[in-house]
Amino acid sequence: MEIFDKLFFYSITFYNSPKPDYQRAILQQIDFSQKMIALIGAKGVGKTTLLHQYMADLNLSLKEVLYISLDHPIINGHKLLDIAEVFYQRGGKILLVDEIHYQADFERDLKTIYDFFDLKVVFSGSSAIALDKADLSRRAVIYRVPILSFREFLELKCQQSFQSYVITDILENHFEIAAGILPHIKPLQYFADYLRYGAYPFFIEGKGVFILKLNEAINKVIETDLPLIHHIDTKNITILKKLLVKLCESPPGEVNMSSLSRDTGINIRTLYHYIHALDAGELIRIIGAKTKASMNKPDKILLNNPNLFQALCLSSNKGTLRESFFTSMLAKHRMNYAKSGDYLIDDKYLFEIGGKNKDFSQIKNIPNSYLVIDDIELGGERKIPLWLLGFLY
Repeated sequence: MEIFDKLFFYSITFYNSPKPDYQRAILQQIDFSQKMIALIGAKGVGKTTLLHQYMADLNLSLKEVLYISLDHPIINGHKLLDIAEVFYQRGGKILLVDEIHYQADFERDLKTIYDFFDLKVVFSGSSAIALDKADLSRRAVIYRVPILSFREFLELKCQQSFQSYVITDILENHFEIAAGILPHIKPLQYFADYLRYGAYPFFIEGKGVFILKLNEAINKVIETDLPLIHHIDTKNITILKKLLVKLCESPPGEVNMSSLSRDTGINIRTLYHYIHALDAGELIRIIGAKTKASMNKPDKILLNNPNLFQALCLSSNKGTLRESFFTSMLAKHRMNYAKSGDYLIDDKYLFEIGGKNKDFSQIKNIPNSYLVIDDIELGGERKIPLWLLGFLY
């Protein structure tokens, strides 16, 4: 393959480029002994950095490791399988593949590589791809790379280390946990900053750069990833953007799909398709009611994380921001929209979210129910500070 020397050149250039010293918790959670590993997540959450840090820690010759990005112009139609075959023949051991979704039929090539080559593959891709439908789940170990948690933001911002907690720890011991954090940092001093610009690692490059990079990430998902993966006609990109802005302006209640259809000028069937595509691309979050048998008609739609409001909204509702933060921090949990209270988590815990004056009237006498309250440092009994849920990972 004529381009192979160039691929190695770019791979070594990537290896030698500066990389962040800070390592996210997920890097330690990945079992790199597996033969095929997938890192799936939203644009801008740091998947390439994870590949870079893993590559830097390998005790191998640079000829035995190859990093490629399938959106690089040098690839220019060359198939992943062909690259892997030549790399394997030259003694390659670990192939790192970024932006896997830029090859339309990558699933087939990955299966062949897994079955026939003694080659480890670690690849990253858009959250919009559906690996479960690609029959890769029994071959690849899939890791979902989330946005930065509030805890991780504080570690980067303040150069301190903080422990993470599981949900049961916070529910049972939130007062003691919060009281243990307060002597080291004042979380409310930084919480508003996190809501504006703390969910993506590139915030460390500065606030001015942040909004530009966030807009760039949003546009790349809408203009490239979703049309590529979900077969959306590129002439409808402006409709996708209009839909996002409409969702941004909507309160966090039930969605009126008919009104949304009229406002965006698209029929209901297409609207459902676009909404689920935006959800897959992690620009919005669909939350269904526990009583609904199907997710085809969503009950509640929020922007995926609070930072997106800054890029997409002229103004944002404080209650919507709170709910966006809450749902993003609990994204790994089973979540339903509740008629009494706001959210049912793991079919067990009911949460009502609000400001300082929120009381228990809406969830009175409901077992395992909790208030999640903004603008407080410490809670009490079943009243939990909102910021503390940012320590779940």
